[in-house]
Amino acid sequence: MMGGCILLFVSAWGFVRLWSIPVAVGMCVVAMVIPPVAAMVANRRGPDDRWWDDPSGDPKSDEWWDELDGKRRRP
Repeated sequence: MMGGCILLFVSAWGFVRLWSIPVAVGMCVVAMVIPPVAAMVANRRGPDDRWWDDPSGDPKSDEWWDELDGKRRRP
């Protein structure tokens, strides 16, 4: 995707601007929007991904959060 952004920028100001500056600006706007959209898609979580329930590694903190959530750990 980043290659596509670079291609859009380079082609927009390399030769598209010779025919149409508004089209070149539009190509740059599209290239500017691609990276944030790619980041949102790449960092999306699935509907079954319960990352907030993962233990933190600190037993005292995990116990505190479990108590707050109303869960009881069994020894």
